[in-house]
Amino acid sequence: MKGKVRRSKLKLGVPTFFFLCALFFFVGFFVSPLLFQDLGDVGPRSRILQESVKKAYEPLEHGESGEPFLNSIPFQILSWRPRAVYFPNFTSVEVCQQIIEMAKPKLEPSKLALRKGETAESTKDTRTSSGTFISASEDKSGILDFVERKIAKVTMIPRTHGEKFNILKYEVAQKYDSHYDAFNPDEYGTVESQRIASFLLYLSNVEAGGETMFPYEGGLNIDKGYYDYKKCIGLKVKPRQGDGLLFYSLLPNGKIDKTSLHGSCPVIKGEKWVATKWIDDREQHHLLSL
Repeated sequence: MKGKVRRSKLKLGVPTFFFLCALFFFVGFFVSPLLFQDLGDVGPRSRILQESVKKAYEPLEHGESGEPFLNSIPFQILSWRPRAVYFPNFTSVEVCQQIIEMAKPKLEPSKLALRKGETAESTKDTRTSSGTFISASEDKSGILDFVERKIAKVTMIPRTHGEKFNILKYEVAQKYDSHYDAFNPDEYGTVESQRIASFLLYLSNVEAGGETMFPYEGGLNIDKGYYDYKKCIGLKVKPRQGDGLLFYSLLPNGKIDKTSLHGSCPVIKGEKWVATKWIDDREQHHLLSL
């Protein structure tokens, strides 16, 4: 006679089932971190996640010319050749608008520093914008002083090395052909001071066109022997109101960076307003009293 094996049947009610599910969930949630906390990094992704955790820092004891607080100014490296850094939301829309209003009554056709053999007539189509120069000391509102001090922070070059703000307006079809901000002595002769870097504060959005272009970025086009300086090619930076662009004209050894060639593409639709701050290797006379 064959024996019969009895199978026990455990019947769980609905409340009991949900209770057990919740129990297993909480056990897994709290126990698993304890089990794996000593495993250390398991790969590059783990290290990246650890680096992304923000730490709180207290300001250090500072020097006589230092500051008692920490600054947080976000930036993006756009290029290493030339060294170009982008600063989103460098200043507010209100500040941009006030600088534009400050410049409007003073606008004149933009001029060029002429190279040997050039004349105003032969270069008249190279730069077609209008602009004006305004020093921070002329601005009683303190707006340009505020912007100038912030530019000094991100460049780590004293503000006394900055030239006056060159505030420019580009209308439809207006542009600035590719050029260098630094002066080659072979082309311009002896200069009092050399431009180390340029900071562009975009004062307006542009509906179409008006990009700042770097045709030689990364060495592109530089070895072709000839480049049409009127072409809008290479790395292009679209103007966005309140954003800033910093690029260096000189290499660390003091020589002109050939990849810093740049220009302003023609405006296709809208207007382009920009405030340019050129930074020199020598102090500028108009700021020596600051």
